Amino acid sequence: MTIRFGMIKTTLGYIAVAGDDDGLLCSTLPCPDEEGCIRSLLLYCGDEPVPSAEFETLLVQLLYYSLGQRVEFTARLNLGWATPFERSVLEAVRRIDYGQVSTYGAIAQQIGRPRAARAVGQAVAANPLPIIIPCHRVVAARGRLGGFGGGLVLKLTLLRLEGVRFLAEDA
Repeated sequence: MTIRFGMIKTTLGYIAVAGDDDGLLCSTLPCPDEEGCIRSLLLYCGDEPVPSAEFETLLVQLLYYSLGQRVEFTARLNLGWATPFERSVLEAVRRIDYGQVSTYGAIAQQIGRPRAARAVGQAVAANPLPIIIPCHRVVAARGRLGGFGGGLVLKLTLLRLEGVRFLAEDA
């Protein structure tokens, strides 16, 4: 199956998305250049994606998001690669509202696995759809930032963009 992609320059940097006939497979965090986005997509997709205009609506949504506008990402996702546990975690993360945060422990509770906060963290860390599945909205206990694949500066930038101001590291 051919993997297709689209890319847009936002105020945060270039962001690319890729998918197949079953839905969106991956997105990149903001990159300083187009080549960096393509390299990031290759890490997730494996195959060389081909350019496509089919992601135009999603790319415009990402542009508006980068401008600080509340956006509900409506793209159909392809999570066929995920285990049932990973899928439940990513679906819970996807439901965290714009401008809100949740903790790894709260997500573990929400999916009925109260002792699985560490496993939730691993599933969140492996999220191939950052921003669209807003893993930056998941923080550690007591409002600490926790980790983030794009680095804590980017995580804090995304949270501030959404108006989150109460985190311990943001004081």
